[in-house]
Amino acid sequence: MREIPLSEIQSLVGQEIGVSDWLEITQDRVNRFADATGDHQWIHVDVERATKELGAPIAHGYLVVSLIPFLNKNIASFQGVSRGINYGSNKVRFTNMVPVGSRIRLRSQMLSCEPRGGGFQVVNQFTIEIENEERPACVAEVVSLIFPG
Repeated sequence: MREIPLSEIQSLVGQEIGVSDWLEITQDRVNRFADATGDHQWIHVDVERATKELGAPIAHGYLVVSLIPFLNKNIASFQGVSRGINYGSNKVRFTNMVPVGSRIRLRSQMLSCEPRGGGFQVVNQFTIEIENEERPACVAEVVSLIFPG
């Protein structure tokens, strides 16, 4: 993990911040997400049918997106930060299915960083890659507010 002084944050615009470790997507994780969201569509939770029709059950798109903070925390840490706030997303695209049993990782690139409200408004492009797949699972442009302290 990179440790970056907050004073250097604006110098990272246009750069790749880093790449996370791989994370296996398990059926248990998919089932727990289905329970949390009420989305029990067969393509996610009916292992037998999904395997027969799709080759394997697939992860929910929103499960994949929800893993961004978890995967991102292992890429970089800004030193001198009191809090970071999720401000939203400009764009999220699901470009490939994530079969249960596959592994994903996060690639982070900083697109912009502007002073705002005593802190910084940062826009990162997060690409969620699937091991051994050319097309990523998801590309998301995520906006965060980061405050010193």
